[in-house]
Amino acid sequence: MFHYVYIIRSLKNGEMYVGYTANLVNRLKEHNQGLNFSTKSGRPWKLIYYEACLNADDAKRREKYLKTSQGHRLLKSRTKEYLYFQKKNSF
Repeated sequence: MFHYVYIIRSLKNGEMYVGYTANLVNRLKEHNQGLNFSTKSGRPWKLIYYEACLNADDAKRREKYLKTSQGHRLLKSRTKEYLYFQKKNSF
């Protein structure tokens, strides 16, 4: 069983959210149904990046890291082309 660290982006305002889950498909549905207080106002959300881990603790540790300033820089680098294309064609 995989555990996922994921990034979703609001199609409403461009905000990004980093999370962790064991079921990526269901978690994205929960975000888009407004079942998460932190992401309710940014609906709809689009999955833009994820990593899979075999161990839940590894995934949780990775999520915590990606929420730091150094992790944010890494995510910007990993999603550079996607973000550039989106900036050029929207918002």
